[in-house]
Amino acid sequence: MLKRIRAVAAFCVAFVLCFALVGCAAQQETYVPASKSAAVASPVIGEDGVLRVGVNTSNPPLAGLGTEKIIGIDVDFAAAIADELGLKLSVVDVGSDPGSALAEGSVDIVMGVDATEADGTFWLTEAYLPTAVAVFSTSSSAPVPVSGDGSTFAAQVSSKSAWAIGNEFGLEALQSTANLPDAFAALKAGEVTYAAADAIIGLYAAHGQDMQVSIAALLTEPSGYAVGVSAANADLQAAVGEAVSKLTGNGVIGVIEKKWLGTTIDLSNTPMTAGVAFVEEAVDEGSESEGEEAVEGEAEESAE
Repeated sequence: MLKRIRAVAAFCVAFVLCFALVGCAAQQETYVPASKSAAVASPVIGEDGVLRVGVNTSNPPLAGLGTEKIIGIDVDFAAAIADELGLKLSVVDVGSDPGSALAEGSVDIVMGVDATEADGTFWLTEAYLPTAVAVFSTSSSAPVPVSGDGSTFAAQVSSKSAWAIGNEFGLEALQSTANLPDAFAALKAGEVTYAAADAIIGLYAAHGQDMQVSIAALLTEPSGYAVGVSAANADLQAAVGEAVSKLTGNGVIGVIEKKWLGTTIDLSNTPMTAGVAFVEEAVDEGSESEGEEAVEGEAEESAE
């Protein structure tokens, strides 16, 4: 019996040692993905082996300043583009003037360009994120609000969302808040029927408060955020355009959306309020119209 116990013990010791050795070998043989050959080089890009990307750090969650570096949806998607092109990533804050950064050559591409607000001085890819001013509800079956139905809305003061609500539903239906998180806090507390915000920024604000919300309707025609490339750089346009198309088609952007927004976003079938046609018509009349000045004069939404 004693011999049998000693034999079992010896087997166990040998098994543990073998497992430990295999474990050590596995730790030493860490998987490293195969590196890709660079799809573009200078003079198509300004620095060999590096994709220099411009973002606006005043526009979270697309881009903002983290503890030690620039972070956000645009940064993650830019990293995916750089990887697809076999390049390293360098992120530069270009503020709200991406056109100048491209013209000066300080960056190769710019992220987060709203296709409806681009001035035509540079080329744009297809949109990788949809955007519009939207109204949010805590109910997935909330109806599209109609003027005069008693709906109330919380929106950040002096924002496009607040202007759109006041224009269509009247100022009496608007509860202005100091910031966007406060607007969603009011929705969560049941103080208002809806919260209004840019679709992307609103989902980000709700996700930050661990709120489950749905977009009930759009207050503007949907647009999209795209990547900008110099109009004179046809080779880079082709390479980046192909990368964006691939990454939006294979689900990479969806993974990034879930990380920052808690969900993926698709506005293609989202209903619009009755006032959208009126708002869009007012904007299309030109910069001399009162509606155009009001839209351009309002401050950008902020999740801070």
